[in-house]
Amino acid sequence: MTTLPAQPSRLLPLPDHDVERVLCVVAHPDDMEYGAAAAVAKWTAAGKTVTYLLATRGEAGINDREPGEVGPLRVDEEIAGAKVVGVQVVEFLDHHDGVVEYGLPLRRDIARAVRRHRPDLVVSINHHERFAGGMPNQADHRAVGLAVLDAARDAGNRWIFTELGDEGLEPWGGARMVAIAGSPLPTHFVDVDGFMPQAVGSLQAHAAYLAGLGEAAPDPEEFLTWMAAAVGEPLGLLAAVSFEVFEI
Repeated sequence: MTTLPAQPSRLLPLPDHDVERVLCVVAHPDDMEYGAAAAVAKWTAAGKTVTYLLATRGEAGINDREPGEVGPLRVDEEIAGAKVVGVQVVEFLDHHDGVVEYGLPLRRDIARAVRRHRPDLVVSINHHERFAGGMPNQADHRAVGLAVLDAARDAGNRWIFTELGDEGLEPWGGARMVAIAGSPLPTHFVDVDGFMPQAVGSLQAHAAYLAGLGEAAPDPEEFLTWMAAAVGEPLGLLAAVSFEVFEI
């Protein structure tokens, strides 16, 4: 998933002074590692608790290897990469890689996780049809990103997915923002100067996946450094990650 970075001119700092718990919900192993993990490294270094929730195990991600082999391999790589940026809890919803469907089952699964983890901030992947620079977005990203926007609100309404209440999960409306990484319409940024080594190490942990991409695979250090610098330069920063923020 190589994309051009957003070209911000007037972005606001992502407010996180009262954020203690962050839930990151994405489609595949490696989605967080293509840039947003630098922000995660900064948050965990500041003592915030960050949890990863993945819709799939990425089992369809290596073309010449069987899904039954690839899924466990990519899970291991995701857990290893998450630890590099201070994330100790990585969960999987087990939707099918490549054919994730936006709909009530996905919204319910994500709302359940929001109620259980009770985050102050939810982070997800770009739900738009394109990335910055015009590259078409992948279907699973679009489905998951849109479901996260809805589920973050669903989690606070006791009359939506009432079965979650029956499971003992009380409504949670404390997630005041959803921050979308990789959006072509960024509104906010996180200064990640000093946290790029962790971000690079997190992507490097996906060695088998990157090898499976062959010549299309980016060099983690070159790619992430370039992208963070491109976002940071207009802001007068050495390195930054951009997000599109929705208040909910």
